[in-house]
Amino acid sequence: MNAMKKRKPILLVDDSTESQRVKELFYDSKIDFVEYHIKKFEESCCGELPTTRAPSIIAADGIYKGEEKIKDHIKNLKENQNNLMQQDQHQHQKQDEISNFNKMIEESESAYW
Repeated sequence: MNAMKKRKPILLVDDSTESQRVKELFYDSKIDFVEYHIKKFEESCCGELPTTRAPSIIAADGIYKGEEKIKDHIKNLKENQNNLMQQDQHQHQKQDEISNFNKMIEESESAYW
């Protein structure tokens, strides 16, 4: 079975300090992303983007504009990742308990009767 490749969010930035802080937040949070400077987008594609402001991210689950909304999105990503890790750890613990129980039964004297 082929694993689906996870899409990276696209971070639209400009030369503002707000964009630089958001970019650092992504690096510090170890979140892979694709950076796209808004000027390059204007030059290579469609001209000015009057409704798009930087910093913004285009993620698989939505579009987030402005530093505060991006911070909230990153916080939610981290919480979801932590929840998944905790669920995975819990599942491994249950599997270990079952394995230990099965081993105990196999080693028991009554297992041979």
